[in-house]
Amino acid sequence: MKPQHWPLYGLRIRTPRLELRLPDLELLDELASVAADGVHAPDVMPFTIPWTDCPPVERGRAVFRHVLSTIAGWSVQDWSLSLAVLCEGRVVGRQDVAAKSFAVTGEVSTGSWLGLAHQGRGIGTEMRAAALHLAFAGLGAGAAVSAAMTDNPRSLGVSRRLGYVPDGLEVAALGDARVTLQRLRLERDRWEDRRSADVTVEGLDDCRAMFGA
Repeated sequence: MKPQHWPLYGLRIRTPRLELRLPDLELLDELASVAADGVHAPDVMPFTIPWTDCPPVERGRAVFRHVLSTIAGWSVQDWSLSLAVLCEGRVVGRQDVAAKSFAVTGEVSTGSWLGLAHQGRGIGTEMRAAALHLAFAGLGAGAAVSAAMTDNPRSLGVSRRLGYVPDGLEVAALGDARVTLQRLRLERDRWEDRRSADVTVEGLDDCRAMFGA
């Protein structure tokens, strides 16, 4: 699918196991089903926006609406690329790359989730590495930032393996509860020194201007 007016649908980021792409409606429905099946244990909440705290059907619909909203709300000054992650042809989760005033700041942020059935296989690290390759090698970013709750060792471990360094703490509200986030930062030179993933990007030239790159 290579639509004339939304070339982001032609973007592909590939690693040895994974393919990341903006989902069409059929693929988005599969992604919503993965979310409905669960992305974390019921006794924890790893997200500051508790979008998973609802019945499975509503969880799936939340993902469906969110991805469509990122397309409808896209602008060069404020964009969020919400990619379906496929492992061996099967949808397993979502990887986001976002930026505000990217042409000025050269900075992106990332966020992701992975279906419960697909965790513990190194996929989270590989899909973040793919997103970082898009940002640094593809778009020429100068830095990537992320954040995770201090009691979320899996997310923090992914960042550590990819070379992020701590960038201070941040306090946020999760409903009526106070939570602490660890901010993380990865500068371009550190990424270049440590990158090891075999990543290819296809279709970027057709949509590069949409990122402000």
